[in-house]
Amino acid sequence: MKISSIRLGVDIGGTFTDVVLEKDGVLFSTKVLTTYVAPENAIIEGMAEVCAKSGVQPSEIGQIIHGTTLATNALIERRGAKTALITTQGFRDVIEMRTESRFEQYDLNLNLPEPLLPRQMRYTVPGRIDATGAELIPLTRAEIEPVVDQMVEAGYESVAIGLIHSYLNPAHEQLVAQVVAEKMPEAMISISSEVSPQMREYERFNTVVANAYIKPLMKSYLGRLEGRLRGEGVSCNIFLMHSGGGIISLENAADFPVRLVESGPAGGAVFAANIAARYGLDKVLSFDMGGTTAKICLIKDQTPKTSRVFEVARTYRFKKGSGMPISIPVIDMVEIGAGGGSLAHVDSMRQIRVGPESAGSEPGPACYGRGGAKPAVTDADLVLGKLDADNFAGGTIQLDAASAEAALTSVLGNTLDMDAATSAFGLAEVVDENMANAARVHAVENGEDLAEYTMIAFGGAAPLHAARLCEKLGVERMLVPPGAGVGSAIGFLRAPFSFEANRSVYMKLSDFDPAKIKSLLSDLQTEATGFVRNCDASSDILSEFKVYMRYSGQGWEIPITLPHDQAMNPDVATFEARFNEDYAKLFGRTVAGMDIEITVWSVNATTPPETVDRVREQIGPDNARIDSARRLFDPALAAFIDANVVLRDDMAAGQHTAGPAVITEDETTIIVPTSRTATRQPDGCIDITVKG
Repeated sequence: MKISSIRLGVDIGGTFTDVVLEKDGVLFSTKVLTTYVAPENAIIEGMAEVCAKSGVQPSEIGQIIHGTTLATNALIERRGAKTALITTQGFRDVIEMRTESRFEQYDLNLNLPEPLLPRQMRYTVPGRIDATGAELIPLTRAEIEPVVDQMVEAGYESVAIGLIHSYLNPAHEQLVAQVVAEKMPEAMISISSEVSPQMREYERFNTVVANAYIKPLMKSYLGRLEGRLRGEGVSCNIFLMHSGGGIISLENAADFPVRLVESGPAGGAVFAANIAARYGLDKVLSFDMGGTTAKICLIKDQTPKTSRVFEVARTYRFKKGSGMPISIPVIDMVEIGAGGGSLAHVDSMRQIRVGPESAGSEPGPACYGRGGAKPAVTDADLVLGKLDADNFAGGTIQLDAASAEAALTSVLGNTLDMDAATSAFGLAEVVDENMANAARVHAVENGEDLAEYTMIAFGGAAPLHAARLCEKLGVERMLVPPGAGVGSAIGFLRAPFSFEANRSVYMKLSDFDPAKIKSLLSDLQTEATGFVRNCDASSDILSEFKVYMRYSGQGWEIPITLPHDQAMNPDVATFEARFNEDYAKLFGRTVAGMDIEITVWSVNATTPPETVDRVREQIGPDNARIDSARRLFDPALAAFIDANVVLRDDMAAGQHTAGPAVITEDETTIIVPTSRTATRQPDGCIDITVKG
């Protein structure tokens, strides 16, 4: 057996760390509680468990692919390094002024989120590059050195450098970086022209600050992880999942940790896209619900939707605009503070609210018996009969129903005059409606009708809630893949090596310059390919070309995908036709007589996607064997009913069970409501459809 045939996928979540080992196409997985103080401890523990299950020694592992929420959590919790920002005179307050938009128009007491760095940690230098990339005002070392001397006295660990229009001409940023490196040799440096070479200074400055803020933390963690793995005899390469859905090297991840901010959820979207390809599905709603958050993503033509900007740490009811914008390539998804550990409370209007606060793994929900006193979603699921107290997480965690009922009663029931079961029903319905509403809004924003979609549900908590979401959304079919409880970690093993290079160069179609365009896209292709070659020196590398276009006067662009021949032989008529076609699809019409402009150019270099075989779906005449029965709360009837319990491992291909039913396995539980029927497909997916 070749060592390279054994691969390990690791996903650190807010509650659980998921570890999956793949050996000759067979998956072995486990879930262990995340260890916040030293996250690498949970990885070592999980690796030992899957190695024992598979009969593999750690030294035999040929590749490790890792995704983590550490970068996200550090930004949300403000646990980064002592960081300074150097920017252009007159632009010191850009990250505090934001875009001056109000994300809640009618809130008279609206508080904008605090910037990542307070004003006294933001410094300015003279010099100016103009909007064409030309030097307007020179910048000299003599002007930079006094500023850096102040920073030396303050003892900063990390420095972010973001100057106006540096995405067009990075010379001034590079000069500042040289001076900082000489005078502050121990400090880590991030420059915006490398981290996010795109227009819009607020997003670019915020991104380079975020990169600098988490760089020491992530570099330290990745170094410790590599050391611990080497100590266990693991000598293979370690790669990181990035936010855009691809894999980058450990070294690149340490230099650009901001690209890891959505790495875990990105793995989940790749996992769902892989399942979509196996079933030939062109319209898929990916639903990933873990212990801390739920993520929803639209997947069309077996490819997750992507974006150039997303927000982390939204502070105001998850409103768009209330978070911290990060300008990097990312899989476009909606993240909701609704996971198994999300805590519930009653607000001043006597309404049940859930999240964003989470019990995490320390202490965890009340039913974990680790000191949690507030009710979490998992507590409600236990009281409603969705979970088996004796077999949670494969029997590794014994759940305490009495503690769950006590927490629900003390926080919700006593306030709203309800018993524990009614409190649990209210909590679960609020969570499910929040997630359904987020999916509706996301679909409308993208001009999609979810009734045409198939849901793919994964994550430890998703199969508990997904069928109820389908009922609310009018989605008629849902797939729960094998390994759903550790879906993101499996997604890491299905992801290609990839890197997306972006650059902002403004050009109107009336000033179309084919030679300049070809040169620009060739340079970006070389840059992106170089990053991928750093990870994989032998595979073929494909290039995906995008340009971001808009009508003159509009504030935002739409992405236009170009085939290789159109990108390398640019023609103005083709660019215009592709833009009009995609604009009409999104907005229903084009605007005659308006000039069109391009603002951002992008090339994504990627290794070829994994080839998949189509599943030959089948539905047989046999019912699945019933293992036992359980009292399960039916939200449609608002009452407890008797439900059959079926073991997923006992279901043969083509066998089915009608709802109400509970399908159990070690890492998750699938709830089949009265309105649905579940069938096991040949690849192990549970196919849940509306009763005929």
